[in-house]
Amino acid sequence: MTVTQSLGVGGEVSLLGSVPPPRGDVALRWSRFVPATAAEGPGVRAAVWVQGCAVRCPGCFNPHLWAARGALQGDPADLAERWVDEARAAGSEGLTLLGGEPFDQAGALAVVAEAFRAAGLGVMAFSGYTLDRLRSWSADRDDVARLLAATDLLCDGPYLADLPDTRRPWIGSRNQSIRALTPRYAADVERIVRDGGRDSLEVRISADGAVSVNGWATDAALADLLDDLGVRGDRAASVGKGTTR
Repeated sequence: MTVTQSLGVGGEVSLLGSVPPPRGDVALRWSRFVPATAAEGPGVRAAVWVQGCAVRCPGCFNPHLWAARGALQGDPADLAERWVDEARAAGSEGLTLLGGEPFDQAGALAVVAEAFRAAGLGVMAFSGYTLDRLRSWSADRDDVARLLAATDLLCDGPYLADLPDTRRPWIGSRNQSIRALTPRYAADVERIVRDGGRDSLEVRISADGAVSVNGWATDAALADLLDDLGVRGDRAASVGKGTTR
């Protein structure tokens, strides 16, 4: 069911995300978790960046998360228990799944999403696959069906750099859709349909000086902002310096 949506326009000829997602491992491959952010969806929410993406959109904001190699790994139930506690302690309203491609690890992330839902928290997911394709594949893929069923808000469709979207928050190109799959975030989507919205960016500087970034910005804006801030902790090149995404 889709309660309300801000539909994307264009990009119908793109073949990105047209192949069914691989079946993920039992363990969850992930790169970074933050217990509270205001840049990855409605309100203040936790966010987890998964590692691995088969869609691989040119111009992606996180190309360092395409390869599965180098990921942190863990049992999804154990991670979910820890992350729920951290999110609630931080006052977060929900969880956002991004990456990487969440539906490439649908089974493991379904465990995480269901745990957050059971704790009364909302779940938002990003995907380079369109909702129509995910629903079609879910007829034969229990893992995809299960993650869809545990998702309240979905931003779907591949990022297409030649269709930049500057009117709506969270997504990067006009072909992408923002869909409330349950009533929980329907008012937020209706507000976007009516008024649009602005993207936001968060920069975190740790005690050791490592810089990590989340949210959305153009490459040019990001380069101007971070030019003098040193090593970025959200880039694979920083791993050797003791930082993680």
